[in-house]
Amino acid sequence: MDRVTDAFSWPARDPEWPAKLLVIGLILLIPILGVINSLGWMLASLDRLRAGDEKLARANLRYIARGFPLFVVNLVYLLVIALVAGAIYIPALIVASNQSHSAANPAQISLAIALSLLAFSVATLGSLILNFVTPSIVLATDKGGIIGGLRAGAVLAQARANITNTLIAGLMLIAAGFIGSVGLVACGVGVLFTTAYALAMQAWVVRSFEVGSPTTPVA
Repeated sequence: MDRVTDAFSWPARDPEWPAKLLVIGLILLIPILGVINSLGWMLASLDRLRAGDEKLARANLRYIARGFPLFVVNLVYLLVIALVAGAIYIPALIVASNQSHSAANPAQISLAIALSLLAFSVATLGSLILNFVTPSIVLATDKGGIIGGLRAGAVLAQARANITNTLIAGLMLIAAGFIGSVGLVACGVGVLFTTAYALAMQAWVVRSFEVGSPTTPVA
């Protein structure tokens, strides 16, 4: 992971990087398919890095099939987190709703608040963990498809194999996510460009994680 910080600069090494990121950003405007295609483009850029070519993949709408498995895997993990958090939050809503139709009960109000905070904590912690295991998920899905990506035990095993590697990659992905949101803060439409840039960064981070990880296959 010694070159992982190059993730910030490597997209600009491609002379055509502004045009490519702009095209991918515009494709992101397409509901659902835009996201799927962009994930496939990220994987195609990862392939180029594996081949020693530090240039972004061509920007077009030909990566839907490549990105679909990763999209499904990410969606499943997010749904699991949402369901767990929702299973805690819904009782909080029920308790709070009952209190609005009856005399205030401090114990029940406290319970509703505690459950709400717990649900929020579960959602936040789950999202954070998901962020740190993302490189393992990407590699497992790229190798074994949807089934490979959903083998949570194997994914976690690879993430735990080199904790330092996983932590560094996760922190870099958090940084990439921050860059992806910069466009929204600075200029609403700019988020399309910065999101594409964040995906390019993710390709480099995943490749750095792959190079620095043990050779034990994820299966």
